[in-house]
Amino acid sequence: MNSRLLALFAAFGATSIYGLNHTIAKVVMPHYIGPFGFIMLRVMGASVLFWSISLFTPSETIKRKDYFRIAIAAFFGMCINMLMFFKGLQLSTPINSGVIVTLTPIIILVLSAFFLKEKLTLFKLIGIILGFTGAIILILYGNSTKVINAPNITLGNTMLLINAISFGAYLVIVKTLTKKYSTINLMKWMFLIGVFYTFPITYSEFIEVSWSTLPFEAIWRMGFVVVGTTFLTYMLNVYALKTLNPTTIGAFTYLQPLITILYAVITGNDILDSVKIIACLLVFIGVYLVSKKSRNHSIPVSESKINKEN
Repeated sequence: MNSRLLALFAAFGATSIYGLNHTIAKVVMPHYIGPFGFIMLRVMGASVLFWSISLFTPSETIKRKDYFRIAIAAFFGMCINMLMFFKGLQLSTPINSGVIVTLTPIIILVLSAFFLKEKLTLFKLIGIILGFTGAIILILYGNSTKVINAPNITLGNTMLLINAISFGAYLVIVKTLTKKYSTINLMKWMFLIGVFYTFPITYSEFIEVSWSTLPFEAIWRMGFVVVGTTFLTYMLNVYALKTLNPTTIGAFTYLQPLITILYAVITGNDILDSVKIIACLLVFIGVYLVSKKSRNHSIPVSESKINKEN
């Protein structure tokens, strides 16, 4: 099996796990564990897993100049991204979160235009506008009195949008590092740094958890988040980035809301109404236009702006 096909399977696997995670993680918050306490469990658990596995892999030295980029990638990928996602998910609904994260390829395109010198086309520009319009519709009009366990959908959706922006930034920043270092080596350092970033915010909720009285339903869901959503997805995404570009990885988020919606509706944890359908269609069309290859109507990004940002 060639490396590109393996990378595509890795990206698909990560997307599928993410799609299920919206509902699986939502069910245990905040009754069994608060969203920030969940992040401490998630980051520390993944850090232990990656460092343990690294003991059985070839040693690799990180260049001093790359530690700063690793620290920045960890800030967006293991701190802001995770904190905003879990708090936003606790306040909002699984379907809303599944739709909003679909904006990732649009965000990656915007960031790549400034930092990686990719050009914007007319179709891509229209896609950006449509995608963000869909997100704004969800944020402003996505409230539903029929959905339980969603105390502040507007604030939650806003935090989910920040999460999508942070994850897009993470993918762009970490791309160059994947060419230099192994997946395990990168992840063990980024999650260790993530522990220090998130500890002051997450510790108070973490110690409030009644670990000895947790039912099996809560335990397996927490295990899924630590092992599946954190350990496996980050490893699979970084592995995929070795072969695929960030825009291709981001395009797999097409599938995430479909998986999220199907699982959430089947399990009775969310409903699909007209506002969500309209917003979902706008985001889908926007992502399609952003991902569509076009040789015409190029709108080059200002060279002075690129040089200034670099």
